[in-house]
Amino acid sequence: MSKNKRSMWSVKLSTAAIVLIPAAIGINYLGKLFASLLRLPLWLDSIGTVLASMLAGPIIGAASGIINNIIFGITADPISTVYAITSGAIGLTVGIMAHKGWISSIQKAVVVGLVTGVVAAIVSTPLNMIFWGGQTGNIWGDAFYTFLISTNSPQWLASFGDSIVVDVPDKVVTVLISYFIFKGLPNSLTNIYRQDSEIEEI
Repeated sequence: MSKNKRSMWSVKLSTAAIVLIPAAIGINYLGKLFASLLRLPLWLDSIGTVLASMLAGPIIGAASGIINNIIFGITADPISTVYAITSGAIGLTVGIMAHKGWISSIQKAVVVGLVTGVVAAIVSTPLNMIFWGGQTGNIWGDAFYTFLISTNSPQWLASFGDSIVVDVPDKVVTVLISYFIFKGLPNSLTNIYRQDSEIEEI
């Protein structure tokens, strides 16, 4: 075992990081279930991914999101596996911005949510075009898609608009929920994952 300074891109798996990944996946499932039961116009399936990114950086966050989608794809919806790319992008975006100090206040957390929503929409749009004819399956987003198509907008633009009106509010809410959870955690826990801290690694 050794002690080293961890950088933002560290992939050294400490015991804490290994435990964090399944915990993040479980939180993602709970968020998705909560949104489904209440019929919310949001996904809320990235809370664990975002929280993991805030705690342990972009690599662990992205890994949590990717593994989550693969598991969900195997057990429930095969298409979900494809969106592992989006989940990975979400983890990377939040992890990088968190490392740069963008979760020091609610206002900054909102900016993280906005940026993450745009990134998710950019990555998801071609996937939506390939697998869903450009739509997302979200009633609000698909209504906007139909409106844009009716105005003779290009399909890719309508698809991007569909994603934007869903992903941006979803990611803002997701990041804020994760932010409040993060801020509510004891320092003894968050310090374990600090990117500039010295920790024992396996």
